[in-house]
Amino acid sequence: MPASYDAILFVSFGGPEGPDDVLPFLENVLRGKNVPRERMLEVAEHYQHFGGVSPINEQCRELITALEAELAEHGPNLPVYWGNRNWDPMLPDTMQRMADDGVKRALAFFTSGFSCYSGCRQYREDIMRAREQVGDLAPEVDKIRVFFNHPGFLEPMIASVREALDKIPAHHREQTPLLFTAHSIPMSMAENCKYETQLNEACRIVADQVDHANWDLVYQSRSGPPQQPWLEPDICDHIEDLHKQREEQGDRLEHLMILPIGFISDHMEVLFDLDTEAQELCEKLGIHLQRIPTVGTHPRFVQMIRELITERISDDPQRLVLGNMPPNHDVCPEDCCLYTPTRPPVAR
Repeated sequence: MPASYDAILFVSFGGPEGPDDVLPFLENVLRGKNVPRERMLEVAEHYQHFGGVSPINEQCRELITALEAELAEHGPNLPVYWGNRNWDPMLPDTMQRMADDGVKRALAFFTSGFSCYSGCRQYREDIMRAREQVGDLAPEVDKIRVFFNHPGFLEPMIASVREALDKIPAHHREQTPLLFTAHSIPMSMAENCKYETQLNEACRIVADQVDHANWDLVYQSRSGPPQQPWLEPDICDHIEDLHKQREEQGDRLEHLMILPIGFISDHMEVLFDLDTEAQELCEKLGIHLQRIPTVGTHPRFVQMIRELITERISDDPQRLVLGNMPPNHDVCPEDCCLYTPTRPPVAR
């Protein structure tokens, strides 16, 4: 049944906004995880490479501003609150502010379009803990469905890929690989969710719409210990393999397109793993790289968020999708995206 909401809760990962924030931020991110300290310090250097400032918070502010304007113009005209998992504004503080403002029920938008523990269930657990900290006056919070196959997410990327293809000489286009990237996750996490399936469907839709059969789904930003299996192949390993394959065929890889389809904004992992490491590798190998932008604040993507909000409050919802898979569920089953059997069930 459609529900009545009096606020939108914008939920994201968070990021440091200065050099002194980097290590405390990473300690928040990695608390309770089996990640070597050496790896944490290595990632800290990635942030310091950009002045200790992650672009994600500013990108969230820009998207929230665009969403507020979209809701003010088209409705529903609901206030938007913002809470992060790992850095200010933290979810418990935001939940307290919502309670103080008299919010009773909110609809949450997560900045992740695909189902997995870290991109969905963990955020629901974060919200549950924040509500427990606030107490009886904490608002109820439901979530918007994941949007991996929504037209508003895919159409901006389809247009961007077409633009990238047009920049490649006609005689090179067909043989130019299009690499879709997403954040790698542990295999033990991937086996209990639809992350790979949804990613492959989103990639297939984009590639089909631009009529480009030469594509692969690859991964980036692995952070676990070497002995733990994660989703592969790694983006840079795959580029080197493609380069070697062409050389063995007596040819060379001249052009490459990369689309970080697993992300909605050009945050730190995109800037470092793709715009720094992958770019440097391509320059070394003599490959002309086009890194296609994420959706960011594209008007169609902002419109999509409003459509998903309207969908949840409508008596006759229009559940838009592209491709062959149906729209994802609104209310997650108790065992949805479990990472380990010991994690407690979360209702929504």
